[in-house]
Amino acid sequence: MRIPRFYDPQSLQLDQLVELNDSVVQHVCRALRMRVGDELILFNGDGLEYKAQLETVEKRRASARIIQQDDRCIESPLDIRIGQSLSRGERMDYAVQKATEMGMQQMFPLFSERCEVKLSTDRQDKRIRHWQQVAISACEQSGRCKVPTISAPQTLEQWIKQEDAELKLVLHHHTATPLAEMDTPESIALLIGPEGGFTEQEVELARDHGFQPVAFGPRVMRTETAPVAALALLQYLWGDWR
Repeated sequence: MRIPRFYDPQSLQLDQLVELNDSVVQHVCRALRMRVGDELILFNGDGLEYKAQLETVEKRRASARIIQQDDRCIESPLDIRIGQSLSRGERMDYAVQKATEMGMQQMFPLFSERCEVKLSTDRQDKRIRHWQQVAISACEQSGRCKVPTISAPQTLEQWIKQEDAELKLVLHHHTATPLAEMDTPESIALLIGPEGGFTEQEVELARDHGFQPVAFGPRVMRTETAPVAALALLQYLWGDWR
């Protein structure tokens, strides 16, 4: 049986007795109904895994002792940053979840001209927390030990002007240079459009700031599908997919 795996942001070290945070307790005590002596795996984003054994399981609290520390690392060698135009509801959740599973390091939600999503400051804060939790859950499932950062929404122009990745790509129907002919990069910025696509002016703005247009096949993908397809190809070409 697979040992359940949870994110707990507190400091962790070998032989430490830790009080599990509320999110972990909810899963341990209520969802999985685990018992004293059961094992679980914790990670806090430092790149390590910590096997622990439950010592206390109560209705609203649980504690565990760290019994093993593992420095296994399954993080991609590529620093992939995604500028993802905001989409509605579950589409954005899907993009965050799958991009996390595929090895993304950072996601920047973007407002673009054809983006139909409008968020007040309060709603922005709520959505960021929600997307960050989606990323955490994807890390728990996929075995990652480092959680990608989901940044506060900003305009397309703001992100384009500040992005300094070694290779910058914008998904567009025209490909200037085939990916296979490009030199292997260490960092990649990937710009993905909204449901209605980028305007020609936005594509030109991206190109003016060093983004190269690239197409991933002849078919038009939905905005939430694009990061999955793109990351798969990037990981195969230059990452850890063999």
